[in-house]
Amino acid sequence: MNAEFFEAIDDLEKEKGIPKTYMLERIHQALLAALRKDNPEAAENAVVEIDESKKKINMYILKTVVEEVENPATEISLEQARKKTGKLNVGDTVREDVETKKFGRIAAQAAKQVIIQGIREAERGIIYEEFTSKEHEILTGVVSRIDPRNGNVYIKISSSSEITEAVLLAGERVKSEVLAEGDRIKVYVIEVRKSTRGPQVIISRTHPGLVKRLFELEVPEIFDGTVEVKSIAREAGSRTKLAVWSNDSEVDPIGACVGPRGSRVGAIVDELRGEKIDIIKYSENPEEYIAAALSPAEVYSVTMMEDGKSCRVIVADNQLSLAIGKEGQNARLAARLTGFKIDIRPASEFMDSSRAK
Repeated sequence: MNAEFFEAIDDLEKEKGIPKTYMLERIHQALLAALRKDNPEAAENAVVEIDESKKKINMYILKTVVEEVENPATEISLEQARKKTGKLNVGDTVREDVETKKFGRIAAQAAKQVIIQGIREAERGIIYEEFTSKEHEILTGVVSRIDPRNGNVYIKISSSSEITEAVLLAGERVKSEVLAEGDRIKVYVIEVRKSTRGPQVIISRTHPGLVKRLFELEVPEIFDGTVEVKSIAREAGSRTKLAVWSNDSEVDPIGACVGPRGSRVGAIVDELRGEKIDIIKYSENPEEYIAAALSPAEVYSVTMMEDGKSCRVIVADNQLSLAIGKEGQNARLAARLTGFKIDIRPASEFMDSSRAK
């Protein structure tokens, strides 16, 4: 065990961020386990000392000085002991050095495995800590493989100097989105789980948080807090509604999100492979908020119900299909965005009921 060994430990700390103290402790454990395995009868008397300052590792077996040796593994005769060190008496303890080259192959292999496992555990810990800090953030990854059996997509993502493979579960994929190996895509980190194979980073392309983070990246006013994203309702791959509010009366929240000539929202639509995005202005007034949420349909009136959780909306007859949307999508997203149950009625029905009265 020479200086090169300790230099390798230093390199591990520099290149992989594995603390030197951690690795030296694991190596100590590994060598001690190997020493005990190679000397089973003296297992409790085995000692390993790592001297970092002198860059030396010493291994030895403690033996008790006796008149007559009964157990050679743990005892040494007084005569033999005095040949090594003159001033010794019965009952004293001496150290019998063990050279690493005397280790058996099995013991050495055991030591190697413990060290390798220590490195793996440290690396997993570093990766876990790094990616846990990225939960609910956006990372860019490269599609490495696609499992044809279940539709899961494995994506290599990086953060700082750490790289790992994340899994985009079939349920977190946009159904209409076609991915191929080598594609670069942005993903939303839902959570990082610990598993027997190391950290498992769960990512999504369907989560509303992906849209929110994309707007934060594209719109400086959202990033600095001038404009707030109050609510998001999304049907991934098809349409998203986004409610925004400005804390500065001179800043138009919708205009800020759209950007010059639609450049900001356009970049996000491109990233989402053509997903439509409706940006509406948030209002503390429920009637105004609900009317805006049903955009692009024009609303005549919004009447809140007594339960405080639902409302009736009146629209022109020619606006009814627009308000409801294809397969009810516009009304469904508006309800999720605002948190109210919305009952949409045509103006003609309202007028007919009024005349009947």
